[in-house]
Amino acid sequence: MGNLIKVLTRDIDNNGGNFFLDFENAQPSQSETAVWEKVNKVLMEARVILEDLQAYRGAGEEIRQAIQSPGVERVQEKAWSAVVPLVAKLKTFYEFSQKLESSLQCLLDVLTSSGSTPTQHLEQKQALARQFAHIMHFTLRFDELKMTNPAIQNDFSYYRRTISRMRINNLSGEASNEVNNELANRMSLFYACATPMLKTLSDATSKFVSDNPDVPLENTTDCLSTMASVCKVMLETPEYRSRFTSEETVLFCLRVMVGVIILYDHVHPAGAFVKTANIDMKGSIRVLKEQPPSSVEGLLNALRSVKLTNTKETQNHICS
Repeated sequence: MGNLIKVLTRDIDNNGGNFFLDFENAQPSQSETAVWEKVNKVLMEARVILEDLQAYRGAGEEIRQAIQSPGVERVQEKAWSAVVPLVAKLKTFYEFSQKLESSLQCLLDVLTSSGSTPTQHLEQKQALARQFAHIMHFTLRFDELKMTNPAIQNDFSYYRRTISRMRINNLSGEASNEVNNELANRMSLFYACATPMLKTLSDATSKFVSDNPDVPLENTTDCLSTMASVCKVMLETPEYRSRFTSEETVLFCLRVMVGVIILYDHVHPAGAFVKTANIDMKGSIRVLKEQPPSSVEGLLNALRSVKLTNTKETQNHICS
């Protein structure tokens, strides 16, 4: 009987998502405050991270001159002096990804807890749902900026090559220990990924599932699919969309929708791109394609990059 009730209530909740989630103004209730304050500290830092990444220009010219003049010490020192502070920034970005991972798992712990359906959690804990959305928005924005800035990997590669030469020649440079070898290896793997923040969150979501065997998998996947549905419904429903006070909220919703679809695809055994998934993939892609192409090209590319989008069916949906 209990299983029947669970199935019935889950079927009812799968029709959820038809409510307005206030991404602009939701404030924490007393029961949300402790988690909200903890996550808010990370989100405040996220703004600075994005500003620093957007302003990241790299040391391309100094590196080019150093490569062309390998025997000129003054040129080598100039390149090294330019690269070291940039690598310190890259280290900060990488370390922030670990803070973001912890915050995501903290929110999932609340939003997937038993006793309420995913729709009830998201509707009744809107401040935490808003923070979850802000994490997804930051993640996709970070990865968009990273993908269009080749200087990041070029700078870090030059740094590692130079450190390697210094070790061989028993030399030391100022701040050469800023990034030790173990950390450099982890950073290298992080930045080698086309979408490093999204991979971090995908892995964090999978880890949350594996570390919490007492939490049914569908609690997590239903939370993600409901969030995707909420975003899609708000974007395609004039009554809800008219309540946005800023046009920026439209792009915010689009990023969140795509981000949670990708997380769902990562943790659900069958993925997000099968007919049995609790995600309206055709509808989500339709909403994306109704926006100006320049604003959603990166989001469509993100969907193409996930593990099952190479199937013929999904490629037809995205490319048509």
